[in-house]
Amino acid sequence: MSKRVELNIKVPNQTSYLSMVGQIGESLAFSLKNYRGNRRELAYHLNLCLTEALTNAIFHGNASDPEKYVFINISASDDDLIIRVYDQGRGFDIDARQKINAQPCDEGGRGVNIILKLMDEVRCVKEKGVNVLEMIKFLH
Repeated sequence: MSKRVELNIKVPNQTSYLSMVGQIGESLAFSLKNYRGNRRELAYHLNLCLTEALTNAIFHGNASDPEKYVFINISASDDDLIIRVYDQGRGFDIDARQKINAQPCDEGGRGVNIILKLMDEVRCVKEKGVNVLEMIKFLH
């Protein structure tokens, strides 16, 4: 893949779409032309990270509001895979989470810990008033 390929998904704020989004991640793992690693493992990791990020966006970011949507942008090149999940929440300090070495929390937080462990870079930023969770996986 010489150019960056992008996929944009608009998902209703409902957990019934978790499986579909996870399957997109799995399919992507098997379509990355130059990836030399374990594709089954990558497929599992992408499914897990996408469903955890979407779950957090639905429940925490969008406060389970059925009128809201979650937007997902997935872009891939020969070098990396970038997944961006957008919600209308207030966001959180992912740097603080990383500083405590992603220790398990009594009150949730397991999804963020999983994402931090499986992805190579993770950022949480605001763009035009929208919260964005950016997850990067290097493919080499």
